[in-house]
Parts: sequence; structure tokens; C-alpha cells
Amino acid sequence: MSSTGCQHLQAYKAAGGKETFRIIYSYFVACSSADARHKKAQICKCVLCGDYRPRLHACLSCIYFGCYDKKHIHQHSEETKHHLAIDVSYGIIYCFVCGDYVYDSELEELARAQCHRASASLGLKQKFFPWEPSEEELILLRCNPKRRRVTEASHIGLRGLINLGNTCFMNCILQSLAHTPILRDYFMADQHACQATDESQQCLVCEMARLYQEFYSGSRTPYIPYRLLHLVWTNARHLAGYEQQDAHEFLIAALDVLHRHCKEMNGISDSNPHHCNCIIDRIFTGGLQSDVTCKRCNNVSTTIDPIWDISLDLGPGSIHSSHLLPSATAAQTASANNTGANNGSNSSTANSSTGPSSLPFASADITTHSPSTSFTNSPGNYEPTSLVECLKRFTKTEHLGNSAKIKCSKCHSYQESTKQLTMKKLPIVACFHLKRFEHSTGYHKKISTFVSFPEELDMTPFMSSARCSNGFNGQVLRSRIPNFTCDNKYSLFAVVNHFGTIESGHYTCYIRSLKEQWYRCEDHLIKRATAGEVLNSEGYLLFYHKQVLEYD
Repeated sequence: MSSTGCQHLQAYKAAGGKETFRIIYSYFVACSSADARHKKAQICKCVLCGDYRPRLHACLSCIYFGCYDKKHIHQHSEETKHHLAIDVSYGIIYCFVCGDYVYDSELEELARAQCHRASASLGLKQKFFPWEPSEEELILLRCNPKRRRVTEASHIGLRGLINLGNTCFMNCILQSLAHTPILRDYFMADQHACQATDESQQCLVCEMARLYQEFYSGSRTPYIPYRLLHLVWTNARHLAGYEQQDAHEFLIAALDVLHRHCKEMNGISDSNPHHCNCIIDRIFTGGLQSDVTCKRCNNVSTTIDPIWDISLDLGPGSIHSSHLLPSATAAQTASANNTGANNGSNSSTANSSTGPSSLPFASADITTHSPSTSFTNSPGNYEPTSLVECLKRFTKTEHLGNSAKIKCSKCHSYQESTKQLTMKKLPIVACFHLKRFEHSTGYHKKISTFVSFPEELDMTPFMSSARCSNGFNGQVLRSRIPNFTCDNKYSLFAVVNHFGTIESGHYTCYIRSLKEQWYRCEDHLIKRATAGEVLNSEGYLLFYHKQVLEYD
């Protein structure tokens, strides 16, 4: 892109083009009103082929829309001698005579002001713009030419953690959180403004910020997270002490404590099932939709609950499990008469080693009203051998059975029903918990079955929007849906593994530092690993990050 502009753009401005640019930008690039958004949705497509995909350009002289890839906007320029067009996706100007995108500082200021108005009209914060150093910052940069740079061979962000006595479970979760991209960017940008009345030493979020600073300081000596361990013990007393703990339980407790401490970011959000705008909920919260269908009249009762992770059973005949957020407790209880779900009830089949009763917040293994009956969605001794199979079983329609009839709001009588869980809203970071610890009456064991998991995961088939249009047959479509596939793809970035038995063992993890660079973290030891090693590991907790982030 040319940074000095061109004579054709200068001539356009001299002829009164700035006002025309502002109008086009406000209606087709950064819409600041509902009317503008409506007009953009109606007419913002290529005149010749009707395509509305990226690289659509609008002529700055006559507001003609044409796609760049198929040269339709070029054809218009040749026929009309209109030499300037604007990319409606990015707001940058293309000159067909110069054959390049051109820049103008005055038009850039107009664009910024319009972006601010557009963000304000939607109740959003100001749109992000690239950092431009001030004069003082330029002087500092010139005085420090040997500053650290992140390259492909860089080890910045890789740092071991000292085991303080059976704290390998904590170290693995901290490594995973430290390499969660958006969470890392939040803390590295110093976004947390502590509002604690006492010393910041008592704020777990402040301590997490220090952890990120230590990780990305460039130091290679192992870090001792003793202050963070103390704060975890203070805020989650069921984890206090040097006994062996469960990594999954620590993850949920840590997210809960961080959520409660991030009060300065809490606000109402209609797009978030938890209705909270703190950084934890913006990254980890998803929406789990439960559809209970009456088998007599096909009436569907739907509830949507916020979740932080999805627990997937590995044994035969097991039940749904997911960790509901604190605000979901009342809603789930209120909907019990319609959905046939009980919060906090224990299954008689496979349960995680982190039982719901041990957590200081809502956690649900969802069963029917009948305490002796748990509905299954896998016949016989079928055991899943891949993450995708686990998700298929999780979203499979279940028959609740004759002993678990619910009162239909339409029939006004107790009827048999079916139930299906799907994802209404996907989180930015999806955490999958493979339930390897089985607690059944009379015995406990660890399930060491190998469950394969992909490096890239498409969640489209498990979305509520992917169900059949009739809504009551409950079958999840397995075909690809073009409108959803791209936005629902995830990339693996961390895997937590457990070695040993249900009584004792050791946790390690794999983390992806840079693109295609994997490392194995075992407390203070960090070694380079291959993608093959990661995908062939046993897998206990799987962390996936969304490939495409959309604006709410």
C-alpha cells in the first residue's frame, strides 16, 4: 500500500470527495445507525454476480458495488473512468490508475471518527487500531535497540514451574492458561485494574498478571508460584493442603475464583449466556442448549445454560456432564419440571473424580428425576475411541424412559420424552474433559483407553443450528453447513495428561508456544515435542482455541 497517496486521490478530495467518502464509509464500512446497517445488508453485493464475499469494493464516484477477485470493479472503472474504489470490509482505498491501495491521513481521521461512532451505536468499546508510538516512546525505542524480539527460534513464554509438593496438577493448568492467546494478551496489555481494598497481594488476578510477566520476561530459570498457590488455598479451601488433587477440579475452581475477582469488567452482555463481560466469561463461557421433546405432541421445551467446559464420558452407558456456571443454578432448577434435569445429582455410572458435591459452585451431572435411573446414549458396551465420537454421543438424542415421565406444558399430562444437548453458543476456548476416573458402587478405577483427538476440530455438527429444521426429531446433522463451518473451527493448543492410577499419579502437559511448535512441560522441565507425540498422548484435558473470532 502506498503511504503517500496519489494525485488521483488528491484530485478527488479537491472536488469535494471528503464528504462523499464520509457518507459511503458511514453506510457501507462502519455503520453507525440501524438504517445504515439495513441498507448495507440490502444492497452491499456485486452488481454483476451478486457475490457478497470479502474483497467487495464500492466505487467512490457512483457507489457501484463490484467484486475485486472477479475483476468486476475493474471492469466498471474501465467503462466509467472512475478510478477510486473502497474496500467495504477494511475501508481502504484502491486507485485503478496507480494499481495500488493508497493512504491519506485526512481520510484516515474521518474513518477513525466514524468507527468510534459505529462502535458507540452498538454499545461496544472503541475499535482497535494499531499502536503508533508517540515522540517520547520513539526516543525510548531508539535508546534501547537491543530489545527482545519474538522469532521462530524464540523461547520467550517458555518457563518451568517448581513443584511445591504434589502441585503438578496446578502447574499443568497454569501452563495451559499462560499459553491461552487472548488471556495472555489481556494480562500482557495490563488490562486488569485491581479494585481490592487491601493489598494487591490478596488479589488472585493480580498474581496471575505477575505470572504472565514472569513467563514472558525472557528469564529461563524455573518460577516458584508459591504466592499463587497460597491465594488458591485461601479462595478455594477444598484444594488447600499438599494432597494430590485433580487438574480438572483445579481448572474449574481457578476459573471460578478469577471470575469472581474480575469485578471491574463485569457488565451485562446479551450475547453471553452468563450475562457477564469479565475476561474469563468472554473467553471460556459457552451456551449449552437442552431440548426436551414430548413424544406424544412433539412439544419442545428448551433451556440454555452457561458452561465453562464439557465433560465427556469414556465408559459404556454413561451420562451427559458439563460444568454449569454459578448463575445457571437457579435457572436449571426452575426448568427442572420441564426438562427432567436435576442439578448436582450423582450418577450410578461413570463419574469424574471431581464429584459435583466437592465443588463450591454449580456442577451438573444431568440425570432424570428418578434417583435410580440415569439415561444413556450408548447401547451395550460401546466405548468411544475418539473425541468426535464422544461429542456425537454427547449430542445424541436420548429416550428418558417410562420411569422418568415429565409433565408436558402442552398436553398437561405426564408423558414420555426425549432429550438432546447441543451447543447454542461456542466459547472462544473450548475445554474438553475426558472422564478417565470412574467411581461406581464398590470400586474405583481409571479408564486408560486411548481416545484420539484432532489438531483441528470442527464443532459445526454439534451446534443447535445444525439440527434438522423440524426441531423435534432431535438428530444432529452430520453434513457440513457452509455458513457455519469456518467460524466453528478450533485449533488444539494445550493437552493435559495424567500418568498413574486413580490413587496416585503425575500430571504433565503439552503446550503450543508458536505456530507448529509444541513443548512438553513437566513441572520445571520443558522439552521440545512433536505434533505426533501430542496427538498420541493419552489426553485428560484438551484445550482448543477458535480459529476465527467474530465480533459480538
